[in-house]
Amino acid sequence: MPSLLSAEETLLALEHEVCSYGDTVHYAANPKLFSRCEGSFLYDSHDHAYLDLQMWYSAVSLGYRHPRVNQAVKAQLDRLPQLACQYLHREKIELADRIAKSVEQRYGLKGRVQFNVGGSQAVEDALKLVRKFTGRQRMLAFQGGYHGRTLGASAITSSYRYREAFGTFADRAEFIPFPYRFRCPTGQTAEACTAYALEPLERMFQHEYTGVWNPKTGKTEFGACVIEAVQGTGGYIIPPKQYLIRLEELCRAHGILIVDDEIQMGFYRTGTLWAIEHFDIRPDIIIFGKALTNGLNPLSGIWAREELISPEQFGPGSTHSTFSANPLGTAAGLEVMKIFEEGDYGTTVQQKGSYFLNLLKDLKRRYPEIGDVDGLGLALRMEMCAADGLTPNRALTDRMFQRGLEGQLQTSQGPMGLILDIGGYYKNTITFAPSLEISYAEMNLAHELLDVLLRDCTGRR
Repeated sequence: MPSLLSAEETLLALEHEVCSYGDTVHYAANPKLFSRCEGSFLYDSHDHAYLDLQMWYSAVSLGYRHPRVNQAVKAQLDRLPQLACQYLHREKIELADRIAKSVEQRYGLKGRVQFNVGGSQAVEDALKLVRKFTGRQRMLAFQGGYHGRTLGASAITSSYRYREAFGTFADRAEFIPFPYRFRCPTGQTAEACTAYALEPLERMFQHEYTGVWNPKTGKTEFGACVIEAVQGTGGYIIPPKQYLIRLEELCRAHGILIVDDEIQMGFYRTGTLWAIEHFDIRPDIIIFGKALTNGLNPLSGIWAREELISPEQFGPGSTHSTFSANPLGTAAGLEVMKIFEEGDYGTTVQQKGSYFLNLLKDLKRRYPEIGDVDGLGLALRMEMCAADGLTPNRALTDRMFQRGLEGQLQTSQGPMGLILDIGGYYKNTITFAPSLEISYAEMNLAHELLDVLLRDCTGRR
């Protein structure tokens, strides 16, 4: 008897048997199988369209199948597609030069670039630099911070669930509060939130009996403070500028390096090349990845100032990965950097972000379940709550995520799906990272889709 299963059902059944559930695919109750993509849209095996408002966790910032980036990879494929990372090629050198110059132009700091493959691996390289330079292995990091799932990156990621199954982490970071204005116990003003978040950190350096600082020698246990200028997985939380300025002052006074994790927010997601530019502080190390290649061949890396990463300080073999600086990745990254340099993303991302944020504010006025909306550039958040506008409502957020993935939301342009991402301390925040090339018509469509989704999932018809 011939099988009654469709090709899609056959593939999903096979996935159920042969693929590990250790990745994040099965966060969704019914994982979706996609067959093609274009611009801001994904298409399933039935060619139904899904507007993507998270773009692979911000990795595909220039949109799916960007012609210039794709062409750069195709040209590299025909010329030098493979090369062991112990040898040099032009694209690696030119890409490192562009990144190093981008930092020098902004901060007046000379530095060097070390490439790797994924974000977590770049975090590991940054930790190596800190340990080598300072001789210290303890780090300061933030509640709500996320830096990856390798062992070293998990040690500076605040969620215990990423460490629980893997033994004791003797080098676990000291996690301090991040200024979260919407849920600040002392009020939602920048001043109140800054004071609340700073107090535990300042108290740590008041006297020697806090156990982290010796006032006689001026030395502390911490090698670095690892920050996300805008928290990513934590829910796109934007701190008051004054908080990070004061944080830097404390770190500089005690010889603590500033490590800036730009893996999710770098490359104009917030309207500046590096998100930290909004906050008037200077990093010692910048970690980058994701959007550098527009989601093509994985490539990540770190920039560090010369004193930390000079050949004498960080010599040959200090770190290594077989596919680091791979030619296809560096070719994609080089073209992405050229596109950013030729365009006016500093202006367009801010304009589009302001427009999108106003659309979210309109929804907030009409749905009491939306407790907070905020954004910086095209990194935006919508925190879902109970009808009181405050109590976290994870169940509603999960329904919205799943319903968008199911598709068939009725819009003026026909039935469509919606790709969302969920983050936040209570897993009740929808984080938006649309393509930087998203059109105003597509943002209006996003508003319509979210309205349909909210009516459907809250029961308002």
